[in-house]
Amino acid sequence: MSLTELTATSRVTVFPLEGLSVAYTTQSSDERCLGDIGLVTVVDTRRDGEELWRLACDLGGHQQRHAQARWILTQASRARTVTAYTDLPGATWTAYIRRRFELDSLFANHDVLLTGRMVLPGY
Repeated sequence: MSLTELTATSRVTVFPLEGLSVAYTTQSSDERCLGDIGLVTVVDTRRDGEELWRLACDLGGHQQRHAQARWILTQASRARTVTAYTDLPGATWTAYIRRRFELDSLFANHDVLLTGRMVLPGY
């Protein structure tokens, strides 16, 4: 997939995962603003987000893409629930999306998972 660039201002949760800094935010596919698109990215200019899929395979033990996507979303939603991680309520960011994955059913309130790399100015 070619890179897709997204820029927005939203709540971003940043958390560590196996030596990576990972950012999680949501987007909405329509005017209802349901946050049905989960955006889970690495915050590192040298990475492209594929590391998340490898971790889902290696640590999560999942070979199927749907199970890997659910594992990635579980890590992100868990980090958002715990107050120990960095929560940026109005962060302006740019994400370079490497992969778009449509889930086979709603999971953690998401229909779609986007992964890639995020730039958070000042972070």
